Amino acid sequence: MSNYRNPIPTVDVILQKGSEILLIKRKKEPFKDHLALPGGFVNRGEKVETAALREVGEETSLEIEPIDILGVYSDPKRDPRRHILTVVFIGIILKGVPNPKDDSSEIQWIQLDDIQKKDLAFDHKQILSDYIQWRKTGGTFWSSKHRT
Repeated sequence: MSNYRNPIPTVDVILQKGSEILLIKRKKEPFKDHLALPGGFVNRGEKVETAALREVGEETSLEIEPIDILGVYSDPKRDPRRHILTVVFIGIILKGVPNPKDDSSEIQWIQLDDIQKKDLAFDHKQILSDYIQWRKTGGTFWSSKHRT
């Protein structure tokens, strides 16, 4: 099986409070010190929704519940390390106070309207642009979906 060079699965989670989105500041490369959605790698034997809960907890100390899937982003160039795909969940915060841990050095709440002005890691600016569209019209998104 080691001959296969498949994409590696990750998850990212969008958490909104009022008109703000929770972003973490990354501690590590790639994109060290850039803002990003909380998320990370799916472990072997783990469901993606379980990975979303675990990763958000590890990076923010928050307990969340996924309520929807925004989409799947799989552009081979979205991560400079290798071909990594992500399932992007939309979640709600159940409890906890945001506290940076693990791979995050800081937590910031950013106005959704200001997202396009920020320098975000990976393709998270596109993901959040799609999220803004999702809030208006619903639907799901993927890397090469035609956007109007």
